[in-house]
Amino acid sequence: MTAAVIDGKAFAAGLRARVGEQARAFEAAAGRKAGLAVVLVGEDPASQVYVRSKGKATLEAGMASFEHKLPADTAQADLLALVAKLNADDAVDGILVQLPLPSGLDEKTVIDLIDPDKDVDGLTPLSAGRLASGLPGLVPCTPLGCLMLARDRLGDLTGKEAVVIGRSVLVGKPVAQLLLAENCTVTIAHSRTRDLAQVVRRADIVIAAVGRAEMVTGGWIKPGACVIDVGINRLPPGEGEAKGRLVGDVDFASASAVAGSITPVPGGVGPMTIACLLRNTLVAARRRAGVRGEEI
Repeated sequence: MTAAVIDGKAFAAGLRARVGEQARAFEAAAGRKAGLAVVLVGEDPASQVYVRSKGKATLEAGMASFEHKLPADTAQADLLALVAKLNADDAVDGILVQLPLPSGLDEKTVIDLIDPDKDVDGLTPLSAGRLASGLPGLVPCTPLGCLMLARDRLGDLTGKEAVVIGRSVLVGKPVAQLLLAENCTVTIAHSRTRDLAQVVRRADIVIAAVGRAEMVTGGWIKPGACVIDVGINRLPPGEGEAKGRLVGDVDFASASAVAGSITPVPGGVGPMTIACLLRNTLVAARRRAGVRGEEI
């Protein structure tokens, strides 16, 4: 048995195309483009790459992109003032503050100030509360991408047993809430879980989001399970390599011999994050403008 590889790149491309089509319909109805503001503080190379790719994808989807680049020594008060300004800007439907912030800046205070109706990263306490309560709100992008891939592969998830490895507020907790809303039986496993391998082996759906390279092996996987690997880890370079290869939290080779379907790293969950960010921006724009549209 060899698992079917879940092509997140192809799914994300389709999602972005649908968002682009609906963004044009929104512009026609609202008389303006949906707008995403991204705030980058400092010169972190990875963050710069992410911000560039988000800005490019926003424009390609027919939305307005507002980039705010601030020096690393920006004062907390100045950053908070910018967020407050974006909250009040009617052209801005989504606000994303690129993390991590430079040392000396309080991420929690900054995120908490974002208007929950513009919180396209789904990180504010009110967004988390809405998700936990089953109320309409903006959902964190990576967990939403995981759910979309699982539903596309398995269809109705009702009654499935899901194990989420990792309990972070970025992925683990919100993806567990999303799976509960799909009528799954959900276990959140973590570093203190007893006999972790045995717990994971029960799962019809495995969401690996623990941040440890290739920790989950084929011996942990129930035959036929759907494995969604959120991890992205760079291994030390081997002989003759300029840099080490990227791997997930799942040992792809051994897990593929047991699972029914599995996401690769790279090319699995990663492309879904930006696609879901665009989707969230359009959803936020519709809600703010009172414009209805097709479910995305």
